[in-house]
Amino acid sequence: MSAGGAGFAQTDGHSGADGPDVPGGRRVARERRGPSVWQSSPPGSIYDYIRVATFSLGPDGRIDQWSERAAQMLGIPAHHAIGRDPVAAFVPAELRETGYRKVSEILDGREWTGLVPYRKEEGGGADGLAEIYVMPSEAADGGRGALCLVVDVRALRGIETDLAASQAVFGQSPMGFTLFGTDLKLLRVNERFATIFGGPVGKYRGGSAFDFLPCPEAERLTAALRRVLDTGKPVTEMHLVGTAPGKEECRRWSVSVYRLHGASGRPIGVAALAWDVTGRRRAEREAANARRNLALLNEAGARIGNSLDLETTARTLLDVAVPQFCDLASVDLYQGLLAGDEAPPGMTDGSAELRRVAFSSAVSDAPLATTCCVPEGEPGAVAVGAVHRYPFNSPCAGALRTAQVQILPGRDSDDGPELGALVHSTLAVPMVARDTVVGLVQFSRTKGSEPFGERDTALAVELAARAAVCIDNARLYRREHERALMLQRSLLPPGDPEAAGLDIACRYLPGTTATEVGGDWFDVIELPGHRTALVVGDVMGRGLRAAVAMGELRTAVRTLALLDLEPAEVLSALDEIARGLGGGGDGRATGRAPRSRSGATPGPDRSARTADLSEVYLATCVYAVYDPVTRRATFANAGHLPPVLVEEGEGAALLDVPPGMPLGVGGEPFEEIEVDLPDGALLALYTDGLVESRDQPLDEGLQALRTALSGAGDLLEEVCDHVLSALDTSHGEDDIALLMARVHGLPKDAVGDWNLAPEARSVSRARELARDQLTDWGLDALVDTTELLVSELVTNALRHGHGEIRLRLLLDRTLVCEVWDADLAQPRRRRARDTDEGGRGLQLVGLLSKRWNSRRTPRGKTVWFELALPDGTSEPADTAEALLSLF
Repeated sequence: MSAGGAGFAQTDGHSGADGPDVPGGRRVARERRGPSVWQSSPPGSIYDYIRVATFSLGPDGRIDQWSERAAQMLGIPAHHAIGRDPVAAFVPAELRETGYRKVSEILDGREWTGLVPYRKEEGGGADGLAEIYVMPSEAADGGRGALCLVVDVRALRGIETDLAASQAVFGQSPMGFTLFGTDLKLLRVNERFATIFGGPVGKYRGGSAFDFLPCPEAERLTAALRRVLDTGKPVTEMHLVGTAPGKEECRRWSVSVYRLHGASGRPIGVAALAWDVTGRRRAEREAANARRNLALLNEAGARIGNSLDLETTARTLLDVAVPQFCDLASVDLYQGLLAGDEAPPGMTDGSAELRRVAFSSAVSDAPLATTCCVPEGEPGAVAVGAVHRYPFNSPCAGALRTAQVQILPGRDSDDGPELGALVHSTLAVPMVARDTVVGLVQFSRTKGSEPFGERDTALAVELAARAAVCIDNARLYRREHERALMLQRSLLPPGDPEAAGLDIACRYLPGTTATEVGGDWFDVIELPGHRTALVVGDVMGRGLRAAVAMGELRTAVRTLALLDLEPAEVLSALDEIARGLGGGGDGRATGRAPRSRSGATPGPDRSARTADLSEVYLATCVYAVYDPVTRRATFANAGHLPPVLVEEGEGAALLDVPPGMPLGVGGEPFEEIEVDLPDGALLALYTDGLVESRDQPLDEGLQALRTALSGAGDLLEEVCDHVLSALDTSHGEDDIALLMARVHGLPKDAVGDWNLAPEARSVSRARELARDQLTDWGLDALVDTTELLVSELVTNALRHGHGEIRLRLLLDRTLVCEVWDADLAQPRRRRARDTDEGGRGLQLVGLLSKRWNSRRTPRGKTVWFELALPDGTSEPADTAEALLSLF
């Protein structure tokens, strides 16, 4: 059968479903089913690459046949070669003697193989080098000849070089290299592949992907090989997972597959190049975990600590952790810390009571339960809000005791769908803040999730530490807030204070729960002569420092008020006190930075601290003194909003009180004005939180306040409620203080006022006037005491004073007696010796009266005493016994 004939496996011109078309119009379907015995060789076979040619020598040693391939390869046409002596024609002259000897040996029946230089043209030098295989032959007539096979050495060397390079690449590649035939059977694998999967290289020849990969992965690879063989489209970066023989570690490989073609373009198989990417995958996973951890820490830093509530902070921690970091989590805090204790008992050994303040789950709403940390007395999990203890020897108690993370194993159970059976690992992380354990966080992962690693443990500790610091800050704030609130409430007047000639109602509203402690205050101070001082102030700032500053200023106001100074004088003295407080006690205002001895201004840090102190002790204040006898009020203002006055039948109006500078600024005197307040008038003092906010300008707020007061009813408590409901009091930006007073002066029959001549008989006249007045008022029980004390004060005025004497009795909730004279010298109480004949008058006044004192007036001084009205249950003071006690 000829090489070009149609044999048993002839494929030329065949079509159908046997296989895909290939370049040259041939198909390869049957080649996948097994090797063919009789088959025409397509173009591009190995003989085309090695360039084999033939010619023959006759018995005479001359060329008698010359193939076309010899003509092509050697460049000599057949008509030039046939009949010629090959040695003389092609061998250089210096080698001809050797050539003739070899030809003779060949014709004698000896085979020969060797390298022979040749030239393409006669007379030329050697143009090439051929490898010739000479085989003796015998003709039909018995003559001896030879058949010669000629191979171009250059082509042969090129093939050898290509094979060597291919072998080097294939055999020395650090990656697994496999060749699959068209039947998807392994033709060849390299040493790297055999090293990974074990065994010699020949072990895998003729095998398939199922011989070294798990079944699912082998099916994926086989499908990819078939698709590449059919379509010619390569597959890159296909990931396969499996284990090497004898090893338990799971490996991951990246595989690239491409189709191989012969010289004619015919597919001859599929090559697969694989490399181990387990380390790279692990690094990518670690990098992804690191990015996730950083993202979690960033989110934790942004969210945790935004609230000063302990429970809210704990819930925020779990919102960050679940489900990004774990599947379930819970937070337990020491019950003592929640209750405000400084050092709860049992805290150091982890046995103190804890409260479950937060729980979160991505898999179930059931509480978390672990077998090794079941609280004492609890049959199962702990509900949110429950108080419990951990057993002393449990890992949770150990974590609390040692402040070290404990890893809790999961629970394997088939006894029911318990949540604990789903948990495969738990981290018990103590919450440590400032070297103090404040609670415990448990992070749990359920089966199917990746177990906790070292990086996860470090992240859990960082999350717990951040939350612990915020929780401890919230605890400290709560403690400070409660103390400041207690301080502030103790400084404000309890309930609705009482005053002569005034009905009082007041309200205090904190800005928000977080800013409940502020610097707003109001006060009602009883002054001698049944007068009343009304005060409303606002210290700049909030918190404990503002409350302390408010307390200091309020105490100073009360002290100055009892000196019975004029309102402008009170504010001037209060301004000096505020400047001294803000300036560190040296009396200088801190609004202007003091210079050092060298003349340089202090550095920015010191200036900042000074400015901070100065801001705390800046305040506004309005101070008013109401006299129910004259029905006149005197106002002085230190940078505060003006009072509002509502007279019967008229609308509300802002009193034109000179505003003045805030307390603590200094440098400007305060002015005061007097305003007549008719009976029934309504006076309102307030702070700026009532009328000003971001959504309500000051002018609009003042107008709203005037409108609300104009339409208010008669009952003072209802007026307060109406004002607070009509204005925006829920803005939460500032505290609100409101002090309202309804005026009803002392009636004329409740006042006894007389002028006495500066003579001795005025003493008896004073006693007579006092006795008659008290009889008219029905206070006979106080007559003796009043006569005695009036006699003492008038006697002192005659003895130590000068000018006209004035006696005034005032009846309201108490009885007040005032004696006026023109002398500025204040009386001084002293203890008389047994041998002294006098000096016991003021001692007697102090013994028999409820209280007494003196004050300066524009024209002298006033000495006064106050007696409690009889209530029918207590006996009045015994004057005789009081007199005897002085000796």
